[in-house]
Amino acid sequence: MIGKVFTGKSAYHCLSYCLEDKWELSEEQKAKLSLEDGLAHKGRAEVLEYNYCFGDKHELSEQFKEVRRLNKNVEKPVFHLSMRLANGDKLTNEQWREVAREAAKEFQFDQNQYVVILHKDTQQPHIHIVANRIGYQGKTANDSNSYLRMAQLCRRMEQKYDLQEVQSPRRFLSPKERQAPRQDQRKERLKEKIVGALNGSKDFPEFEKRITAEGYRVDKGRGIAFEDDKNVRIKGSEVGYSLSTIEKTLAENRRLQFKENLEQQQKFKESIRQGQTKSKIGTGQGKGYGQGQSASPKPGSGSAGGLVKLVNDLLKPEYIGGGGGSDPFEDDEERRRKRKGIRK
Repeated sequence: MIGKVFTGKSAYHCLSYCLEDKWELSEEQKAKLSLEDGLAHKGRAEVLEYNYCFGDKHELSEQFKEVRRLNKNVEKPVFHLSMRLANGDKLTNEQWREVAREAAKEFQFDQNQYVVILHKDTQQPHIHIVANRIGYQGKTANDSNSYLRMAQLCRRMEQKYDLQEVQSPRRFLSPKERQAPRQDQRKERLKEKIVGALNGSKDFPEFEKRITAEGYRVDKGRGIAFEDDKNVRIKGSEVGYSLSTIEKTLAENRRLQFKENLEQQQKFKESIRQGQTKSKIGTGQGKGYGQGQSASPKPGSGSAGGLVKLVNDLLKPEYIGGGGGSDPFEDDEERRRKRKGIRK
């Protein structure tokens, strides 16, 4: 038997993974895979037992939260245990329940809320146990020496149910699973995904959305860790991206984005100023006029020049009553007689 144990912050995300089908598979893909390997890829999760809780992922998450309020100082209030059999071993559903109860006692959450889920989409049957570390008295289940305790629990279950003793877990994997990347390759792949998700992200929610889309679950507390679809957990510091490094990178992204926006605004303002200067030059108001140079453009020098000429013509005295107070509505003959002093 192979066992793993994790502590986490969010019961909702853990329950979503355990209770639902794989999100990356379409309905057609699930049906095709089921025909090929005879496994349940649609409806893969079967709840074997509820302990002091009941419902779907939303209801369970809310129930966990209510009890969590009894001890708000716990940073990671969720236990996530997974236990699987070696090739050829089998257990009944009732035996799986007994194994889960033994695990609950070993990790001291047997009086707390927990749910046991059987997954039926792999050749090796396995269960997931999602538990609230915080009990109804506000006490928290201890997570120290969790790997050693899980190993000891697996050895006991192997003896009790006459199972194969798994000293080297990889030896019991199928040929296909043996081809899965080892830890170092997983780390390299995770590092690449982190770099890609950070590229262009301005804040942590945007980064988390991008890395989640790559198939990783994010566990953020004082530090940060990532879990892939095989429940392999890798700390960010192991691949050179601790929480502080990620936050610094996001802050630098915001600074560069602000600088780029500022430069674009300055270029835009400069283009506006240049456009206004050209407009002033075109209307005779630019630099150099007023120093003996003509402020009016030559006729036919463009639409702007034509407009200025029209305005200048309209401002001549003969149009505005200058030069003797002539009436603009008088005809030319009347104005000529007045200038010569001729009366009718």
